[in-house]
Amino acid sequence: MRRSAVTRKLAVYGGATIVAAAAAAGGLTYLSTPARSPSQLEYLPVGTAAAASPDPAGGIEFAGETVGAEPTSFVAVVGNWVIGVDGDKRVLVVDGRKWEEGQPAAGLADKARAIYGERYAEFLDNVQSYAYFPYAVAKGVDDFKGGEIALRFKPIAGRIDQGAGILFDLKPNGDYLTLRANALENNLVLWQVVHGKRSSVEWVKGTPDLTPQWHDLKITVNGTRVEGYLDGKLYLTHSLPEPVSGHVGIWSKADSVVYFDDFAVKPAN
Repeated sequence: MRRSAVTRKLAVYGGATIVAAAAAAGGLTYLSTPARSPSQLEYLPVGTAAAASPDPAGGIEFAGETVGAEPTSFVAVVGNWVIGVDGDKRVLVVDGRKWEEGQPAAGLADKARAIYGERYAEFLDNVQSYAYFPYAVAKGVDDFKGGEIALRFKPIAGRIDQGAGILFDLKPNGDYLTLRANALENNLVLWQVVHGKRSSVEWVKGTPDLTPQWHDLKITVNGTRVEGYLDGKLYLTHSLPEPVSGHVGIWSKADSVVYFDDFAVKPAN
């Protein structure tokens, strides 16, 4: 099948469509039926969809985003983040099948400037030096100091990892915290990344298996106290050495292919 310059290759996993590569121009529609194993699809270029308005307080959804493009409601900093389709709903996809350790997202300098303005240089240098874990920063939340961050995730594929996490306390030097679940492990972990080095802060073993279905991940921050919830159940509690203050977003790892939706931030009163 011949493909034009504006087409993309798509793959299907368990009935959910994800985008594997960027197009030269334009958006997509596709003609397909759900399949249980990867397959080639036919698709047609269409006009660009209207961008979704970032609304973390009410929950970010992706209905107005363009399939195959980077999200407009998040800034892709490390890794390949695109809008995909799960059933009849558009979702945010981290596609780690072409993951390369140390490779930041395209156009990082402009993205760093969008996050930190004229203070972007330090952030840019540190991300370029320590681009080990895919993450995307939510627009509209410049300084989360406490409250609740929640999202839904669906693990799809990944031989090394199938990680889904909430990133918070992102500093101008690139340091951050993340609460993450992993469909290949039965644990929930609070990590810190300092000068590019990741270390565990709190580790909880024995969480339930994560099937390729939609799951809920939530973190609450009250002063220095952090609580981590998976599918509505409290598993993790920890006291940080100091309160948090920084940007927030979505985190993943290595070759993970994971869908995300309903990212919401509720600041403390």
